[in-house]
Parts: sequence; C-alpha cells; structure tokens
Amino acid sequence: MTASAGRQRPVLRFGAALIGLACAAYAHADDLARPAWSFSGFGSAGVAYSNHAHGDYITSALKPDGVGASGSWSTSLDSRLGAQLKYTANDKWSAVVQAVTEQRLDNSYRPVIEWANVKYQATPDLALRVGRIALPMFLAADYRKVGYALPWARTPVEVYGVIPLTSSDGIDATYRFNQGAVKNVTQAFFGRTRLALPAGGAIEAKRLAGFANTTEYGAASVRLSMLRTDLSIDILRDLFDGLRQFGPQGVALAERYALDNKQVTALSIGVNYDPGRWFVMSELGRMRTRSLLGDTTGLYATAGYRLGEFTPYVAYARVKADSATTERGLDLSRLPPAAARAGAILNGSLNALLTTVPAQRTISIGARWDCATDVALKLQLDRATPQDGSRGTFTNIQPSFRSGSAVNVASAVLDFVF
Repeated sequence: MTASAGRQRPVLRFGAALIGLACAAYAHADDLARPAWSFSGFGSAGVAYSNHAHGDYITSALKPDGVGASGSWSTSLDSRLGAQLKYTANDKWSAVVQAVTEQRLDNSYRPVIEWANVKYQATPDLALRVGRIALPMFLAADYRKVGYALPWARTPVEVYGVIPLTSSDGIDATYRFNQGAVKNVTQAFFGRTRLALPAGGAIEAKRLAGFANTTEYGAASVRLSMLRTDLSIDILRDLFDGLRQFGPQGVALAERYALDNKQVTALSIGVNYDPGRWFVMSELGRMRTRSLLGDTTGLYATAGYRLGEFTPYVAYARVKADSATTERGLDLSRLPPAAARAGAILNGSLNALLTTVPAQRTISIGARWDCATDVALKLQLDRATPQDGSRGTFTNIQPSFRSGSAVNVASAVLDFVF
C-alpha cells in the first residue's frame, strides 16, 4: 500500500462507519418507513488564460500553481468532480458522504471526503449532526464547490479565499423557526480540522466553534457567520527558531508571527436579493489571525440580469490588509558583522512572507448560459490588481512581479450536476 492510500483509508473507513451507524439506527427504530438511497454529483470543466508571466493567479491558497508564470493556459484552476451518496433510514435518521476531486497542494487529484456525517432529526425544527460537516461560512457555504449553483465562474477569491478550509470534524445543531413571512435558520457547530501538507507538517484548527444565522423574507436573505479556532501550521520553524537566537527582540518577533496555536476569528455577513428576473448580492468578511497570515477585510458586490437562458453579470471585489505588511525586524545596528548578515537574511525572509497577506481588487464581467438541462457554460473576464506592496492572490512570484499592476484572466467553465 502506498503512503497516500494509507492516508485515505482512515477517512474512507470513517465514512463507511457513519453510514453503518445510520443503518443500525434504522434497524432499531420504531418507524418502519422504507429506507432509501440516493446518488448525485456535480462537476466543473474549466480553462483559464492569462499572458501575465510574472506570477500565477490562483483561486485558493491551497493551490500549488495557477495561470500565468507557470503557463498561459490552465485547466486546474476551476476543474473538479464531486459525488454524493445519501442514505435515509427513516424520518429521523440519515447519513451522507460527499467526495470531491480537484487539484491539491501536491499537484495530485486524489479524492477528498468533504462530508461524512449522520443526521438525527430530533424534531421537525431541530436537527443534530455528527461527523465531517461543511463549515457554514458565507452565503455559498453548502455549495461553494458546486459551480452550477453559482452565478459566476468561481466564488470571489477576495472573500472566499480568506478561509480556504471548507469542513470540520465534529458536531452541529440546526434550528429552524418561522415568524409570519420571515424564515430563520440558526446553526451552531464545534469541531476541528486537519490538512496534511506535501512537504510535511499540517494545517490544524483545534477547538473550531461558531454559528451561522440565515434570515429570509420573500426574495431577500441575510446570513451572519462567525467562527473562532486555535490555528497551527507546522511550517517555517527554521525562520522562527533563527529569530529566537537574537534574544528578546527576536523572541518577540517569533511570538508575534509564528503560526503556533494562534487564536483566529472570522466574521462574515452576506445579503442576497433575487426576485427572479435579476439579482444583487454582497458579502463582507473579516479575519483576525494574530500571526504571519495577517488580518484582512474582504468584500464583494455583484449583480446580474436574466435574459431567458443568458445571465450577464458584473462584480467588484476587494481585500485589504488590516495589519502590517512590512516589518522593521531585528535591530542590526549593534551586532557584529556575521550576526548582522544572518539577521538581515531573517528580516528579508520575514518581509517577503508578509507580502502574502492579500491586498487586491478585482473587477469582473461575465455571462452564464444555461445551454442544457443541468448544464451551464460561463465566460468570465477578471481584472485583478494586487495593491500596497502585496502579491494579492498570486503565487510563483517572479523577480519582475510588481504590485499595483493589473492582470487580466479570462475563464471558460462548463458546470453540470447529475
């Protein structure tokens, strides 16, 4: 067995165990309703083009590369395939497993279990779940990977890219209540998540807790989400260990920026109005990391108009850094030459990493064509401009990269569900 297969086996066994639990619950239930299985899937086949040779435009921090410096064309930016299996034992118990394959940090396309949970419908209004559950952040929390459900080629990276983790292992409770024409859904969750990194180590979020509340009135909906977690990313130890060798000033810098058990908080609010013929939507998200990842505020606003099977749309998105993107670093003035040279290297490395705190604006225009049943073709042009010395949502930065220069990215995505 390969190492990668070994890592996948526990997750697959976990999903199978959850379905088995639901089956066992059905076998002991008094309700003799006939159980049912259902299978569904979704996918996106995308291609993107950019003649920007100074860096790669990416849609998530979990992408190893994108379009630009690595190549003018890319099919990995938006392409994915997902499948979902659901088992309904009776009107109380059900289970679901969802797997998604898309480009991963190690450049593989090994499937990942996104959802694997058992649901207990305690009352008509109260539901409890245990297992792997989608993080309920942002308007598109439950379907952010289902391109067909989105009006655009992809979710705005300035907002959705702030939290690339999309699920957690734990529990949640959802309560629904109506007051006249107002419908309300409140969800609270607690869990943890861990993502292994190709070079070793992992991204680990412990004590991940929060809530989401969605209120609907006619064609309008508002969603408020909040989460907090203790985040650790097992990378850059050499940098922080090196800083600590320079005494109190180095220790202070390491404690300020190290990605070790740092409390992270995120808050988002989104508004959607869709009477049918047209729609407007906007979201605001803020994240505080107290680390090298920085503090950011992101927002977007979008509008579209439906003309039969065609929906042209426009969007504006922006993310700005609320924390420092440069650092004076170690004071080298009183150090001997050898130590000063080593300190200068550490200062340079730290400042290079701080340019990854995103500051960027993007103007997008596009159109969606519902060309067949359960199939939509989208064409989109993005003009992204990194700002304030940041490299924005770009990676594989070349020496010729310049913050403040606009980059055009053209995308075509065929989305489908089945």
